[in-house]
Amino acid sequence: MSEDAADQVFAALGDATRRAIVKLVAQGPQSVSALAAALGVTLTAITQHLRVLQTCGMLQTRKVGRVRMCELDGRGLDVLAHWVALNRQMWGQRFDALDAMLQEDADGK
Repeated sequence: MSEDAADQVFAALGDATRRAIVKLVAQGPQSVSALAAALGVTLTAITQHLRVLQTCGMLQTRKVGRVRMCELDGRGLDVLAHWVALNRQMWGQRFDALDAMLQEDADGK
């Protein structure tokens, strides 16, 4: 996983409308027009948000007849899961080192 991929996902999810889109699509496939109606935004605005979410791998769209449907894409979720795992491990190690240092300091007094 590259830092750039994680940055893209976090930047995409930094917007409340895009988080709301992901939340809605997590409940099941949604049409672009249904998303626009649910969020009270224009089709043009929703399309721009969808493009950002597609670029970072958070969702994908497919055409069903004349309707464009949106679905979650696991790639973006994988990037988030990987980032969390790496940072959890790093902070765990740092806290362990801090604990050991504090223990040594307490034992030395």
